Amino acid sequence: MAQPVRVLIVDDSRTIRALIKRSFAQNPDIEVCGEAANPLEARDLIIKDQPDVITLDVEMPGMNGLQFLEKIMRMRPIPVVMVSSLTAKGADTAITALQMGAFDCYPKHNVAPGEDAFAGLGRLVVLAARSQPVSRTQRRTPAAPVVHAQTTWGNSVDLVAIGSSTGGVEALEEVLSGFPQKSPPVVICQHMPPLFTASFANRLNQSMSALSIAEARDGEVLQPGMVRIAPGGDRHLVVDNGGGKYITRLISGAPVSGHCPSVDVLFKSVAKHAGRSALGIILTGMGRDGADGLLAMRQAGAFTIAQDKTSAVVYGMPRVAAEIGAACQVVPLRQISAAAMAIHTR
Repeated sequence: MAQPVRVLIVDDSRTIRALIKRSFAQNPDIEVCGEAANPLEARDLIIKDQPDVITLDVEMPGMNGLQFLEKIMRMRPIPVVMVSSLTAKGADTAITALQMGAFDCYPKHNVAPGEDAFAGLGRLVVLAARSQPVSRTQRRTPAAPVVHAQTTWGNSVDLVAIGSSTGGVEALEEVLSGFPQKSPPVVICQHMPPLFTASFANRLNQSMSALSIAEARDGEVLQPGMVRIAPGGDRHLVVDNGGGKYITRLISGAPVSGHCPSVDVLFKSVAKHAGRSALGIILTGMGRDGADGLLAMRQAGAFTIAQDKTSAVVYGMPRVAAEIGAACQVVPLRQISAAAMAIHTR
């Protein structure tokens, strides 16, 4: 029998620590090895107990979660799952944490009395224990020569659709940074809670002057150089075709493949309305959302790319896509933008 994942809970709220611990007690794959109310306590417990994973509150008195995360990733990388409030400030801080190397962020939910506010946190912790945490600087240092993206698209792709989940913040930054100003429009479904996607889009837009990046709006006509990200919440992002233009639509609907918005829903709409004029890319993430949609795109004549195992934080979504034959190519993350612009459309 495998040893349980040893977790250190770091949160200044005794109530939150108790709720997380009670939630973890329901999971036989997790053992809470310690609790800390602040980073100084956590530092001593990390040395003493050698946890496999840390859950870390974003906002704490004294040294905040981000400052502590930076020290962890620099001195002794350990998988870290950030726990963040669902506020604009909390969302912005959570995105920064993901850019710094945190495995994922779990939002603090308001739930009814008696419900488990941290029911999904245990699954993230178990997955985080299987990952290899490295700092952003380490991730940016390639082990092999990088294939640099060309400056123009050498094909007739009219629309790019990208799906991602855990690990997607850095993966999307890497891919989009290789796209020039005159890229075809890009639509993205990244699994994130409400507010997180707005913060992420704003952050990307500020750092990438070549592209116009924002959350998707209903009824917007897509133009070259535009990147639109599905808002987290209860609506799916789809693409329609009207008068020869691609138009974003936000539609209500039940979760598909366990998610709303769903990558499968987005990809299938692109397959229907763009066909062989589209390019599909599936990046790191747990589960299989997007695999069937990517297959639909390939069957409609689109070129499709899946991130490879060695560069994926979680090799779930791209793995399933590769296994079912949905990917025309399986490519390391740092080479995806170049591969996208170099494909020969049919």
